[in-house]
Amino acid sequence: MKTLLSLFRVLGLTLLLAVPLRAGPEILSGAEHLVAEDFAELEGRSAGLITNHTATVGDRHLADLMNESSAVELTALFGPEHGIRGDAPAGARIDDDVDERTGVPVHSLYGEIRKPTPAMLEGVEVLIFDIQDVGARFYTYISTMGYGMQAAAEAGIPFVVLDRPNPLGGERVEGFLLEPGYESFVGLYPIPVVHGMTVGELALMIRGEGMLDGIEELDLSVVQAEGWERGMLWPDTGWEWNPPSPNIPDFETALIYPGACFFEGTTASEGRGTREPFMVVGAPWIDPEELADDLNGRNLPGLAFEPVTFTPVPIEGMAMRPKFRDTEIQGVRHRILDPRKVRPVEAGIHLLDAFLARAPGKDDFFREARIERLAGTGRLHRSLLDGTSPAEIVESWSDEVEAFKEIRRNYLLY
Repeated sequence: MKTLLSLFRVLGLTLLLAVPLRAGPEILSGAEHLVAEDFAELEGRSAGLITNHTATVGDRHLADLMNESSAVELTALFGPEHGIRGDAPAGARIDDDVDERTGVPVHSLYGEIRKPTPAMLEGVEVLIFDIQDVGARFYTYISTMGYGMQAAAEAGIPFVVLDRPNPLGGERVEGFLLEPGYESFVGLYPIPVVHGMTVGELALMIRGEGMLDGIEELDLSVVQAEGWERGMLWPDTGWEWNPPSPNIPDFETALIYPGACFFEGTTASEGRGTREPFMVVGAPWIDPEELADDLNGRNLPGLAFEPVTFTPVPIEGMAMRPKFRDTEIQGVRHRILDPRKVRPVEAGIHLLDAFLARAPGKDDFFREARIERLAGTGRLHRSLLDGTSPAEIVESWSDEVEAFKEIRRNYLLY
C-alpha cells in the first residue's frame, strides 16, 4: 500500500493556491495545504484527529472542514489538555464527549487516559495531529503528540503531523536537557526547555532518535508549513494570536513562559489568577521596587522589570485555585523591550535567584518534585540553593545544548 510518507513529501511540499487563505505574509500551515486540495491525499480514508481550537484554516476549524468534506471521513476526535475547543482550565480533567459542531465522538487524552486506546482507534485508518505549540518542552501538547505516535504505531496506521510555526522561532535553544528518570507528562523527551523546533520537526526527531518506545517503524508524515523561516518570531508571521491555552493569552506571554513557568515549582506566584499570568510574578514577602531595581541592574537582554502589586483571584477558564487567592502580593512585571534578544530561560533563572535571596525560608522556597519535573533535572534548584550564580548555571548547560543542536540538524525542515 502506498504510504502517506510518499504522498506528503516530508522535505518540501509545494501546492498552487489560487487565493491565499490568510492575509499578510504568505505563510501557510500544513492544515491549509490539506484543505486547499480538499483532503485529496486522504481520499476515501477514515481519519482520527488529535486537535484543539488552534487548528484553524482561515476562520474555520479543521475538524469542521474535515467533517464537511466528502473526500475523508472524520470518525474520531482526540482532545488534549484544555479540550477540543480550548476552553478548559490548566490541569482540568477532560472527559469523553461528543463534539457539538460535528457530532463526532471526542476521546479525552487528558485524564486517566493520555494515549489513544485500540478501542478509540477502531475503524481509524490514519491519525492526524494539528495543534499550535509554544516551543517549550513542558507544554503538554508535544507529549500528547508522542503518545499519539505510539498509538498509531501499535495500531499499524500512519501518523500525519500538520506543521505550524514555532512562535519563539527556530533559532533560540536554551535550558537543561531532560535527564533520564525525570520523564513526566510535562517533559517526555531529552530536549532543552526551549528547543527551537516545530512540532513536525520534533516528531521526526522523536522517531529518528528513539525517544519513545515502539515507534521505530511508524509511518510518519509531516505536511510542512510554507513560507516560515527559522529566524521568524510569531509577529513576523502576520498571523493573529489564537491563545493555545487560557494562560498564554498573547505572544509576549509565550515568550516569557519558558522561564516564568519555573515559578510553578516554587512557593511564589507565577501570576495565575490574574489577567497577566507569567508576565507578573510575586509573593507577600517581596519589596517590589527593590526587586525591580535588582533585576534591572542585571541587564537581562531584551527585558526590563517594573514593580507591581496584584491579588490572585479565581478566573473561570484560567485558574480556579491560584496561589495566594484573594491576597494582595507584590512582585514584578516583565516588560519586553526587544523580543529577539530575550532569553526566557536565563531570565527565569535570574528571577528564581532574586526571589530565593529574599525568601524568608530558603529551604521551603522550592517545591522539589515540581521544579525537577519542569527543569528536567535536579541540578537547577540544587545549584541555586548552593549559591551558584545564574551565569554559571547557564554556562553549565552549554555543552549539552550544542550537542543537541548538532543532532537536531538532521531533522530541521526549514
